Amino acid sequence: MTKKIYSALLLLAFPFFAAFAQILEPVKWEITLSEIESNGDATINFKAIIEKDWHMYGTDLPDNGPKPTTFHFETQKNVDLVGKAKSTKQPEKKHDPTFDMDINWFEKEVTFIQRIKVSNLNDYNISGYVDYMVCNDKTCLPPTKEDFHFAKKEVKEEASTKADTPSKNTNSVPAIKELTQLTPILPQKEEVNTDRTWEPVIKEMNAFGKTETETENKTLWSIFWEGLIFGFLAILTPCVWPSIPLTVSSFLDRNGEDPRKAKKTAVFYGISIIVIYETLGLLITALFGATALNEFSTSAIFNLVLFVILVALSISFLGGFELSLPAKWSTATNQKGEKTAGIVGVLLLALTLVITSFSCTGLLIGMLLVHISSSEFMAPAIGMLGFSIALALPFTLFALFPSWLKSAPKSGGWLNSVKVVLGFLELAFALKFFSVADLAYGWGILDREVFLVLWITIFGFLGLYLLGKIRFEADSKLEYISIPRMFMALVTFSFVAYLIPGLWGAPCKAVSAFAPPTFTQDFNLHGSKEVHAQFDDYELGLSYAKQQGKPVVVDFSGYGCVNCRKMEVAVWNTPRVSKLLTEDYVLITLYVDNKKELANPYTVTENGKEVNIKTFGDKWSYLERHKFGANGQPLYALIDAEGNALNKAFSSTEDADEFADFLETGLKNYKEKRK
Repeated sequence: MTKKIYSALLLLAFPFFAAFAQILEPVKWEITLSEIESNGDATINFKAIIEKDWHMYGTDLPDNGPKPTTFHFETQKNVDLVGKAKSTKQPEKKHDPTFDMDINWFEKEVTFIQRIKVSNLNDYNISGYVDYMVCNDKTCLPPTKEDFHFAKKEVKEEASTKADTPSKNTNSVPAIKELTQLTPILPQKEEVNTDRTWEPVIKEMNAFGKTETETENKTLWSIFWEGLIFGFLAILTPCVWPSIPLTVSSFLDRNGEDPRKAKKTAVFYGISIIVIYETLGLLITALFGATALNEFSTSAIFNLVLFVILVALSISFLGGFELSLPAKWSTATNQKGEKTAGIVGVLLLALTLVITSFSCTGLLIGMLLVHISSSEFMAPAIGMLGFSIALALPFTLFALFPSWLKSAPKSGGWLNSVKVVLGFLELAFALKFFSVADLAYGWGILDREVFLVLWITIFGFLGLYLLGKIRFEADSKLEYISIPRMFMALVTFSFVAYLIPGLWGAPCKAVSAFAPPTFTQDFNLHGSKEVHAQFDDYELGLSYAKQQGKPVVVDFSGYGCVNCRKMEVAVWNTPRVSKLLTEDYVLITLYVDNKKELANPYTVTENGKEVNIKTFGDKWSYLERHKFGANGQPLYALIDAEGNALNKAFSSTEDADEFADFLETGLKNYKEKRK
């Protein structure tokens, strides 16, 4: 409170000190109007150049703090504002000792862009002022106003002198009085044509070379390995592991003393498991495909339903209640399989396993399919192939080598512990699905720090459970801590310690694929070092790129896109890539799963069918398909302000140098083109 009173007295006393001191002007403004397009679209660019050691406050500040930067429009003749003025970069969030609070501010330079719509190109008038405040670590200047005025009116030449009276804005580039007298920031360029910027550039991109397929192959291989991991997890569940010795014994008894026939049956049984799950994967692929699966996976209703199911299943795994498919289903298929000979009988027995184990495997299959839903077209089939191979492997191997069963762990209390551990993991992953819906619809409920707090709590409880400090009803008494259990607890608590700095903005790259993006975090000490997109609007970003004379990186992303988060954290923030994205390019990120509705929905014709464009996500998804011939995320396209291709498209990689080479090639092509 004392600091606030002191600050207020300082502001009141400043005019008296200024009379005896040099007049300080730490901010220089360049306020310009872009060329007005034929449809009336234009932008007013407010560029503030801030002297060293000074900072100008942002537009969104807490109460009882300094005055935020505001834009006032006093005269608007034949001009309508489109939205509010937006900054081209994220403000820094720091603690201001003068006001004793965390405040957003800008240093060095910032540009605000206000989109407008001019209804009469020959007669318009817009004027107003910017109200702002600047401080350094020693003092604050009183709120200051910077005027601007842009107008055009068709009058006779002899009467035009009066209309050409310059604006009193002495620190900025002269405002527009006549359209022909525009003084832009950069040399005059050809006007950006909106229709042209949407024209397909697929052939031009292919001329630079075909998009690398190595990343796609890596993606398919990673999906296969993910399927294997989920399949091995399914083996360790109480629904599957106890059935292995029973099934193997059934093979041996069924074939009498003929070991060759028993082994043959075991191989058919494993193949049958693979066939059943792979059929499911192919069916999902055929019914939905990549685009529909991606849309499905980012649907708020679907993700919320999956969140509720995962929470319910986690409670079941923790011992709250039992959950399984109707017993008559498995009984019917089992009896039919035992009575039927040959391959069909073995197939029915495999189907029995699929049904009886569904309460454990169904959850893992659902998590796998949703996790890979925004990947390649064949992702469900590849994922299910890996899952089924892992699940079929122990049944086949133990039947081929029955003696191995003697050394295999017997069913017991450890299986319930595995089930409880999976319950904790399900609860943690449930938050991922809620986060996707939260981000896609902009609810702002599960910000990054809230997500991390919940994960820290969940994994903290998991660590305590592994050490025997927490017990559930179905758990047997833990006489001692086994070595594997101790190491699992050690890894769990280490993971918790790793997550804690994330509450202050540490990138936590290992969980970047699951946690919400860093821009959702309110308190971020690391934020100034991170790369964030300057724009989330295609047209606005191109307009700014034209003013700045820079090429553009169009980043097609998704709130539920795992590889997108990995790229942003692990690749974007490396020194070489960061410099290119922040200094040499204008970065535009377009979320294809953004569910915010357009003010004016419209319809387009695509492949002979009418497609409704209702949301921003629909719009950006159509742009990706129509202009760049792709539908996967992430996708990076390099273009100039007119929408012309500068390089082939790029997907994702873990090699930052590879991505930097891609950007530098596009920059080189852009510079050669300008020459």
